[in-house]
Amino acid sequence: MAAFRERYLTAQDGLRLYFRDYGDPLSARAPLLCLTGIVRNSADFADLAARHAGERRVICPDYRGRGRSAYDSDWRNYDPFVYANDIAHLMAATGIDRVVVVGTSLGAALAMGLAVLKPALLAGIVLNDFGPEVASGGVSRILDYIGADRPQPDWPSAVHHLRELLPTLSIRSDEGWLKMAHGTYRQGADGRLHFDWDVNLARPLARSNGTVPDLWPYFRALGRLPTLALRGDLSDVLSLETFERMALAKPDLLRVTVANAGHAPTLNEPEAAAVDEFIRRF
Repeated sequence: MAAFRERYLTAQDGLRLYFRDYGDPLSARAPLLCLTGIVRNSADFADLAARHAGERRVICPDYRGRGRSAYDSDWRNYDPFVYANDIAHLMAATGIDRVVVVGTSLGAALAMGLAVLKPALLAGIVLNDFGPEVASGGVSRILDYIGADRPQPDWPSAVHHLRELLPTLSIRSDEGWLKMAHGTYRQGADGRLHFDWDVNLARPLARSNGTVPDLWPYFRALGRLPTLALRGDLSDVLSLETFERMALAKPDLLRVTVANAGHAPTLNEPEAAAVDEFIRRF
């Protein structure tokens, strides 16, 4: 694993937010900003960061309510607009004014939002298994598990639970599943393993009955911005129909399908080499 600096940022509302800071801040290459899925944290991007930290700075934040960032006492702040504001504040605090974004799931939605809110910030975007329309089946599945803690007695049990919960993930080794478990659970004061996120972050989604707003205006805001879109061919979040419509709406869109992968590709699959090639353009 590449070395990283553990850093904290005080958000504009006073919440303490954590991020990993890899690589040389003075590198001439465009920094890389890695934005996770809805309940994930910075550990997910350890391998991607290791591949790029030798030539550029890599920033991997934990959203509020996840990982090592503080939980918000007001669940209504678990909102994409608040996350986007946190990210913009992070970029200002780190002195980054131009960045390549790799966004998985929610992170991809936030990347599209930044194209509207902070267009000059973006040099390029990778959208990992997410598009301007979200399949209802995937939203329902995610809502079913993120809103309730499911404590596990030990790491083998945690791995077993994740294998059953996420059977289409493209993880093929026991070591990979154990790494996934360590990025999903934390040990509590009771000695048991608990989900490493605030289960209250599901409340805004539950209140909206899992309805996702129309994101096509955000996707169209990408304009001519260099963009690579990945789709797991077993994805229940990004449908093949939407993936094809994205290409029609943005003819310069680069697209890659990851074989035998559900939501979301880990970016360690052979097909994900296209992500590394894309990043190295900047």
